[in-house]
Amino acid sequence: MFYDNHNHSEFSFDGEHTSVETAASAAASKGLGGLCFTDHCDFTVPEIKAEMEPVVCEVFDVDAQQAEIDKVKEKMQGRIRLFKGIEVGLNIESRDKIREHLASHRFDEVIASVHYLDGHDPWMGPEYYYKGKTFKESYGRYLECLYEEMTWLGDFDIMGHYDYIARYASYPEASIMYRDFPDIFDAMFKYLAENGKALEINTKSYSLDRGTILDSDVLKRFRELGGEAVSLGSDSHEPGRVGTDFEKFAAMVKDAGFRYLAHFEQRRLVMETI
Repeated sequence: MFYDNHNHSEFSFDGEHTSVETAASAAASKGLGGLCFTDHCDFTVPEIKAEMEPVVCEVFDVDAQQAEIDKVKEKMQGRIRLFKGIEVGLNIESRDKIREHLASHRFDEVIASVHYLDGHDPWMGPEYYYKGKTFKESYGRYLECLYEEMTWLGDFDIMGHYDYIARYASYPEASIMYRDFPDIFDAMFKYLAENGKALEINTKSYSLDRGTILDSDVLKRFRELGGEAVSLGSDSHEPGRVGTDFEKFAAMVKDAGFRYLAHFEQRRLVMETI
């Protein structure tokens, strides 16, 4: 029974075409056991992005989102389990706001991610964050930032899309491989394992035209260092993407030596047998 732990709805700035109900119905029709809505919460947006488009709030209305989830839960009558989450965009400039925000609300799960770094939005493409950097410099800096900010925060459940930075690059190296960044991966994995946090397999990263793959050595090394919790997330922004390729990646997780997949309920780790 698969749980999709990373999804965006109309409450995210970029999820305007996906209602909670349509996503929940899509998940139920695919036979998923549960769906967690983890809408965006980025307090700091790069100035260059703000200058290029109208001002958009990237912090969702938690109360409104959770009220809608409760409403849809009742309407779905047990066809699927729905959970209340948040994807926190980590940024050194946002630390105080992040702490206050998490303390002010209750969630089933918290994903710690990095979307913006060094004043740039990687989504904007090669002419911005990546310009003048080798793939090792670009990817390595992203991994280091994710590690620094998640260990500062501590109050999270899932380390989100470590390979997000590869999505929008133009290097021939379309994937983040363990062999290229062993030291920072080991530091990440030890922290996750020692603190009961989950490593996310974000299936969206592998569905784009970049040809990005999930390096099996990443999973194997996480297991070697004591990691037990692996989370599947589609990073859906539209109903059709919910639960994408979960059987394929669950098989990879099992082949790497894991027996369970993780999800969270009221911030408590729950493990489901693969």
